[in-house]
Amino acid sequence: MNLKIFSIVTLSAIVVGVVILKTRVTTSEAQSAASLNVSPPFANYKTQAPGVTRKITVADLPKPYATESVDNGADVVRRPSDAWPQAPAGFKVEQFASKLDNPRLLRTAPNGDVFLAESDAGEIKIFRGLTSDGKPEQTQVFASGLNKPFGIAFYPPGPNPEWVYVGNTDSVVRFPYHNGDLKARGASQKLADLPGGGRLRGGGHWTRDIAFSRDGKKMYVSVGSHSNVDDTDNNSVEYHRADILEFNPDGSGERVYASGIRNAVGIAVHPQTGELWASVNERDGLGENLPPDYITHVQDGGFYGWPWYYMGGHVDPRHQDKHPDLRARMLNPDVLLQPHNASLEMTFYDAKQFPTQYQGDIFAAEHGSWNKSARTGYEVVRIPLHQQGHATGEYEDFLTGFVTKDGKVWGRPVGVAVAKDGSLLVSDDGSNSIWRVSYSPK
Repeated sequence: MNLKIFSIVTLSAIVVGVVILKTRVTTSEAQSAASLNVSPPFANYKTQAPGVTRKITVADLPKPYATESVDNGADVVRRPSDAWPQAPAGFKVEQFASKLDNPRLLRTAPNGDVFLAESDAGEIKIFRGLTSDGKPEQTQVFASGLNKPFGIAFYPPGPNPEWVYVGNTDSVVRFPYHNGDLKARGASQKLADLPGGGRLRGGGHWTRDIAFSRDGKKMYVSVGSHSNVDDTDNNSVEYHRADILEFNPDGSGERVYASGIRNAVGIAVHPQTGELWASVNERDGLGENLPPDYITHVQDGGFYGWPWYYMGGHVDPRHQDKHPDLRARMLNPDVLLQPHNASLEMTFYDAKQFPTQYQGDIFAAEHGSWNKSARTGYEVVRIPLHQQGHATGEYEDFLTGFVTKDGKVWGRPVGVAVAKDGSLLVSDDGSNSIWRVSYSPK
């Protein structure tokens, strides 16, 4: 393949004194790369198909720089008339909502209302009910004037929450709430500052998700790194970033729950085991197939490698092996996904509409790659937990078809939530839609 190579010095490279070489691929070159056979367990959009099971292990990982890192971002196009998300046999896909403004995370309230973060607009929107043609019966703006909101959580856990918590990019706020409220019944209360506000600590990964422990005593907040792979030693801009933080529900008692997690965009607590889980974007710049993104349960005090190491105890060649104590105790993730998938929100399927084998499984939105010549991601995946709350490393392509045969991207999954009727809702900030996946074997 005749690639045009450009030297790009990134901000993070300047900080650590490293120059990263990237290849910018043209559309025709990307299509040519995508047409190449991909060796399992690695995949691209052309090899995706609903129901296909995949498993990546640490032993499958190539060496750093085995391939060049490319800049092949998605230039989103209008959905072609013949394009539609594809699901396994027995499932139906409908467009639940359209003409949205940067739809991001979805969360279902205990009463069945569906909350959506429209991050660019600074709003939280609510969808209520379902018409005979699969559309919401009511749509209402719950709150506005927020600072890139993403995470949404209801407190206390259980059927009668009194507050809606929102993760702004620089703070955690909450609104007074009773079941059935379509608008916030009071002004927001700021509970905690988060890295991301102010001149020194701004920039970098901006999403902040929120989850509560089953007993409601602790609040977890995910905060992504400021950089791709900057050394965090004596680097104040990374303070309390690439972490999952723990707070008391009133915002006090801040501490690091788990670290070395580059960007846990989505977090969730397993409804039966009580374990915290995370959907994580790993680093870029080490090649096409390194390192994988991942989904894993997260241990209190756990260290997951970033920035010095990655799964399997491998040293990132852009850093020295200067924290052998951390390397010795770093944890490997439960499920390795395709590298550069950009895994975003995750949820547990806790309803009854889908077949029994789906009960308790994870669904996660894969926003799609920019650092691969042959696109990967742009789908929703299912992770079987085998009705026991534990993963065994495999995952399944579930909802695909967001990339055309010639490599043009029209949809990018972001959020996933289980609706009151047991269908799965998927937000898509490429087509500015929400898709509804229901099961009906007939």
